[in-house]
Amino acid sequence: MNNYKKHLIHESANIKEALNKLNMLGLDGILFVTDDGERLIGSLTDGDIRRGLLRGLGLDNVVVEFIQKDPKFFRRGNYNIHEVIDYRTRGFRIVPVIDADNRIINIVNFRIHRSCLPVDAIIMAGGRGERLRPLTDNVPKPLLIVGNKPIIEHNVDQLAGYGVSDLWISLRYLGEQIRDYFKDGESKGVSIQYVWEDAPLGTIGAAARVNENTHDYVLVMNSDILTNLNYEDFFLDFINKNADFSVVTIPYDVKVPYAVLEMSGDNVRSFKEKPTYTYYSNGGIYLMKKECLDMIPRDTFFNTTDLMETLIAEGKNVISYPLRGYWLDIGRHDDYRQAQADIEYIKF
Repeated sequence: MNNYKKHLIHESANIKEALNKLNMLGLDGILFVTDDGERLIGSLTDGDIRRGLLRGLGLDNVVVEFIQKDPKFFRRGNYNIHEVIDYRTRGFRIVPVIDADNRIINIVNFRIHRSCLPVDAIIMAGGRGERLRPLTDNVPKPLLIVGNKPIIEHNVDQLAGYGVSDLWISLRYLGEQIRDYFKDGESKGVSIQYVWEDAPLGTIGAAARVNENTHDYVLVMNSDILTNLNYEDFFLDFINKNADFSVVTIPYDVKVPYAVLEMSGDNVRSFKEKPTYTYYSNGGIYLMKKECLDMIPRDTFFNTTDLMETLIAEGKNVISYPLRGYWLDIGRHDDYRQAQADIEYIKF
């Protein structure tokens, strides 16, 4: 996780120590006061210290005598997006994340994080990358460099920026390189665990091996996508439409250079002059309720399209989220060259 402990101070510390910590935090000047078990008991700012001094407390008094005893927080696995938006709108810039025992396990800083989405993420990174050979002969496709970092790192950074801190990465071909690159995710301010495919399991089969979900929603994505998708808007659309499963779709326009007749049998009903038809293709990014993972057979080759067909057959609400930003599937050499040309101009 990120270096959240710089925001923590023990209840028995004196105010001189607290002032020194607050000075080092600068713009992010808030401390969260904990007991011996790092359980949250209050918060402390420069203003709290000033008010304490005006009440007659001194610099040798302990921190617990100055604290605000009812700080805002997110409880891991038990908060919703509307709380996040409300806190952010009301100007709560730094909010701790606590576990079921009130222990602080992370800090959300809205100066750095765009959101704090209550989702787990699974990044599918086990493919061979055949179409990109020989580039992928000794390096897995997710670690090919785009701009100044690997393709998959752009995705991890994007997710981390939206406050997604519980990640899984599925691995197979040269997966050790990806595992050694990210390790446990601490350097990225997230927790990363790994799922290994002994044999190819399709575009979502490996997700059946993830059985420790923290949140009620799971985001699954391909590792070789370069995108500036607004993940919060994607999530809000999912919630507002009461979806069970949502797929990011890419609009694709087909312009017909002639008048098109609309027929009923042999009869012409109407015609359109040089129409443009818009179709939507699968963007390789999916959001679902976590129980959808139960419909994926374990240790079986299974594609995301198979899951979607299963959900539709069972009457689940499967929706499309048309992407309004940049998207590129880096599957061929031309795509890789395009990514290198575009990366300097993408606004993440």
